[in-house]
Amino acid sequence: MQEFWMDAVRKFNLAFVEGDRWKLYLQGLGVTLQLTVFALIIGIILGVVVAVIRTAHDQQRPGRRRSFALGVLNLICKVYITVIRGTPMMVQLLIWGFVIFKTSRDQTMVGIIGLGINSGAYVAEIVRGGLMSVDVGQMEAGRSLGLNYLDTMRFIVIPQAFKNILPSLGNEFITLFKDTSLVSAIGGTELVYYSGAVGAKTYEYMFPYLGIAVMYLVFVMILTWLLGILERRLRQSDRR
Repeated sequence: MQEFWMDAVRKFNLAFVEGDRWKLYLQGLGVTLQLTVFALIIGIILGVVVAVIRTAHDQQRPGRRRSFALGVLNLICKVYITVIRGTPMMVQLLIWGFVIFKTSRDQTMVGIIGLGINSGAYVAEIVRGGLMSVDVGQMEAGRSLGLNYLDTMRFIVIPQAFKNILPSLGNEFITLFKDTSLVSAIGGTELVYYSGAVGAKTYEYMFPYLGIAVMYLVFVMILTWLLGILERRLRQSDRR
């Protein structure tokens, strides 16, 4: 038993202490957070645009001539959502990294683009669900006040829907944070990349991978806790 603990201490020292290797993990964590935040920003922008287009198409008044341009845009959005949600993220990242941006040297930026476009498909459905949950009378009230469709969505519908979708967006943020680990497949220098580099140098992979697993777990627990606080506050505001 004593030999086991001595060996464990030695391996821990190799993985984190010797050569200040702990700094590599912090560097990888910084890139992971950067990937998560910027990919979510892209996902939200793209998702809101897609959701508004699809909602506008579905809420066209019956009996009136449907917009051809809106129909084409809606079809493009449906194809985008179907393709992105129907294929693995790993495959998408490989296509972005080794096909579309095969000459790029900034794999972190490629990872942000790939993750952001993937997230956009899921955010689009989250936002669309939130927009559809708002009573249709809100849209009619805005139009009766002289607002056009976009202004009604921006000033009346979206602010109400946003509160409904915040918890789901928080869950998407957590999922995206974990999915950044896939960026190492195209050479992105995040947590998995550096843990693999440390393992290759020390010929010991257990502690590097266990270490980043703990880091992912701690951050997910913190994000889940913050999301729980947000949900409780939203429920309290609804009761007032």
